[in-house]
Amino acid sequence: MNPFIDPVSPNIIPVLQLRTIDDTWLPRLKTFECGEATKAFIPFIPLLLSPKTTEIDIGFTEDTPTVVVASTIARLPKLCPDLESITLHNLPEDPIITRAVSEMLLACNRDSLQTFDVGSPLTEEAREVVYRLPELSSLWTVIQGPTSLPTVTLPNLTEIDVRYDNDLSWLQGFRGAVLGELDSAIFRSQSNDIGDFIGAFGSVALTTSAKDTLTEFRFYTSRSWNPNYSALLPFNQLKVVEIEFSCKDGCCSRVDDDIIMSMARAMPKLEILQLGDAPCKTPTGITINGFIGLARLCPCLSKLRIHFQVATLVEAANSAATLSPSDDELVNWREDCALTDLEVGEIPTLARSGLNLALILLRIFPRIFNIKYTNGGWSTVAETIRDFRRIGVFVQNSGIAHHPSHV
Repeated sequence: MNPFIDPVSPNIIPVLQLRTIDDTWLPRLKTFECGEATKAFIPFIPLLLSPKTTEIDIGFTEDTPTVVVASTIARLPKLCPDLESITLHNLPEDPIITRAVSEMLLACNRDSLQTFDVGSPLTEEAREVVYRLPELSSLWTVIQGPTSLPTVTLPNLTEIDVRYDNDLSWLQGFRGAVLGELDSAIFRSQSNDIGDFIGAFGSVALTTSAKDTLTEFRFYTSRSWNPNYSALLPFNQLKVVEIEFSCKDGCCSRVDDDIIMSMARAMPKLEILQLGDAPCKTPTGITINGFIGLARLCPCLSKLRIHFQVATLVEAANSAATLSPSDDELVNWREDCALTDLEVGEIPTLARSGLNLALILLRIFPRIFNIKYTNGGWSTVAETIRDFRRIGVFVQNSGIAHHPSHV
């Protein structure tokens, strides 16, 4: 259903009202999806579900009374006894919802449930169940306050998404966990003190099979944070690393060439690397050496967001203009670098450096096309790169000053 259109129009309501609450309007419906279940529409949801329904995806609007939402959730297992997938968005934060969601889970067929993506905390009894569902492949949940988990046994889990707001004691439930083929781990912190989350995650994840299966790691916080990335280095199958934090209280990015080179060597399959929110104005971060290291060691990298120092790029561009092709150590590998998207945020450019910046970026990342920026100084760089790409011109056989630190 279109999430921007109220499905309960004046023409539909009379038709629905003709049916009794025990009727099934769509007896063969397998998948029910409603992007925004309004207060007026929720009472009719049971009429649309049937014993044949195995997938439910419902988003609730803010004006819906909590009691109405809870009542609807609690009825789902009875209406659909063989649910395989349950996704519930925008749930009110209320103990009534926690109880309703937990009761729903306990009443579900535990041998059929494969997806439980529900943005609500669970009671202790429900936690004992959800972390031991034999067929569960996707889990999205909320951990509220100090919480202990049972030892996790999810042999078919491939995706987990956790939002938490307190300490990290819940992570211990994953120590020695049976995780099967865990592919994606996403964490969202609302804590004031994040601490060394990556270190805590790494210490428990290394006791599981995740080291050899995890390809996606994402962490989100709206607060300032200086992460320690070293605990991620053993996870050499990672293709996506996105760690988002804020610089609103002053730049807290500490990523330099040494850190980025360590990550590039440890994660050669990287396709997306995003460290921090949109880069801020502070002239910090990696230099041209870090860029070259990423291009050389991570040929599949297609999207990059990171703080970097523009001055080192401009200096290299000015030096490279006088060099011959034989001086260019990048010529043997740079054409294979896949990077197309670079996010620069508010990073300042140097006056009249637009053309040179575009040329040096094209030399390092010959497939680059999109520059995402909020600082208008990058408009010339972005337009120049797009113009080069449109006319099919590739910057080749152009030198970058030879220096051992480039390797």
